[in-house]
Amino acid sequence: MDIDLLKLRIPVTELLFSTSRSGGPGGQNVNKVNTKVELRFRIDYAEGLTEIERSKIKVTLKNKINSEGELLIISQSERTQLSNRKKAEEKFYKLIAGALTEKKPRKATRPTLSSKNERLVGKKLRGTIKKLRKNTTRSDEE
Repeated sequence: MDIDLLKLRIPVTELLFSTSRSGGPGGQNVNKVNTKVELRFRIDYAEGLTEIERSKIKVTLKNKINSEGELLIISQSERTQLSNRKKAEEKFYKLIAGALTEKKPRKATRPTLSSKNERLVGKKLRGTIKKLRKNTTRSDEE
């Protein structure tokens, strides 16, 4: 699905943003400034999506959806809140577009004759290596 079309169907007003202090290295900037951005999207209340699309998103992105039914995306890699917000939005639209695109069904194929022969040659070689490991004449027991 096209990301620009998604931006029209799901406006930014439906996205909930919250900020907090991000962890990790960064010195004073990390300790003082709320640069971490959490984007929350309530799938059930999205007006721009059909019921089929909502269920499809719930199935494909189930690991990113919390118990309240919100899609949660966190961005804290940048130093400014604005750039983290843009990055979170970008990530959100890419995820939704990926979840809504139809996957091509896999066409079943058969192994080629050469790949079958290659496999059999490998099996024969492995068998001869294992046979050579065995000591057929035991001189210790005599």
